[in-house]
Amino acid sequence: MPLTATLEGDGARLGAATAARPGLLVRYPELLRFTAEVFAARGLTAARARTAAEALCYGDLTGLTSHGLANLTRLYLPLLDDGRADPAAEPQDLADLGAAVLRDDRRALGLWAAPAAMDLAVERAAAHGIGLVSVRGATHLGCAGFHTLRAARRGMIGLLAANCGRQRIARPPGGRPALLGTNPLSVAAPAGDRLHPFVLDMSTTAVPTGRIRAAARAGQAVPEGWLAGEDGAPVTDPAAFDRGEAHLLWLGGRPETGAYKGYGLGLVVEVLGALLSGAGLGPAAEALAGDGGPTGRDDDIGYLALAIAPGALRSGADFAREAAGLFATLLDCPPVDPAAPVGYPGHPEGELAARQQIGGVHLSPARFQELTELAAATGLTAPRPIGGAA
Repeated sequence: MPLTATLEGDGARLGAATAARPGLLVRYPELLRFTAEVFAARGLTAARARTAAEALCYGDLTGLTSHGLANLTRLYLPLLDDGRADPAAEPQDLADLGAAVLRDDRRALGLWAAPAAMDLAVERAAAHGIGLVSVRGATHLGCAGFHTLRAARRGMIGLLAANCGRQRIARPPGGRPALLGTNPLSVAAPAGDRLHPFVLDMSTTAVPTGRIRAAARAGQAVPEGWLAGEDGAPVTDPAAFDRGEAHLLWLGGRPETGAYKGYGLGLVVEVLGALLSGAGLGPAAEALAGDGGPTGRDDDIGYLALAIAPGALRSGADFAREAAGLFATLLDCPPVDPAAPVGYPGHPEGELAARQQIGGVHLSPARFQELTELAAATGLTAPRPIGGAA
């Protein structure tokens, strides 16, 4: 697949041009308004619905559309409607040591509960230099980078590691049953006053399943290295994943090209996110009888929200100055292709978000139609595109 062919969900990462894609523009506040109203109609308080809307729309704002509004009707509303997420849940702190907290989210919607955990970690880091919130009983929390960015915007380093509860999607290298989830990991840090924060947001598998399904919906082939068949041969048809004809590969692809590194990172996330908190584990005895396909559900997710205050260890001003120099140097690196400048994780997403906050967020025709139909079904006012009705 040439680099210029952008899959849904690539967004800013491959420099996708909004104007080149079919669809329409909706002002960011309008998307937030509608999404928050949808969550409030399902029982969330106004403040929590607003935070959940910000977390979900972050995906579309930054170009990570496979983790944005595409999941509103496919993931989050079913979680609430089926009772797997409780709109009225109040997270409970089970242990509090000052710098470290053990929390049970009690099935609260992860889109607002994870930001709350990160905010608590930041609060404790301000007091102790480091803040650690270990969480069990969680539900799907969306883009991990949205949460770590909250720490970076307050001058801190943020880390979030989340397992997939008892959902098993990926096989250990050489193993037959699926034992682990995509196990996302995110780290964010300030990059000075003039640059977008560094935000690494990655699955430890080659890609998250949302990217596979987004490509299937769009009728696009995926690159070799994402999926493999039972014989180990590359599979480029994304629909083969849900048909049970292909399994997801680890970051690194095959064992000889680094799959053990992705697998190892997946286990790091399992330890930090779930084993530490006492949440549901992917590798469990009941999973050993699996046939290689996905098993279980993403209930009782565990995650770690960690914030570090650099100014507690050294001069905060020196840290900020050197961070600005570090990331500015990356941007100044002479590129091989002048049309493809060097960046760093978080910079292209930040650039796209800044443009879309001013000019409107791009929505595909299918996504806008979904939101319009949802509005009609719930008695809410549909988001209005720029320029009038679509």
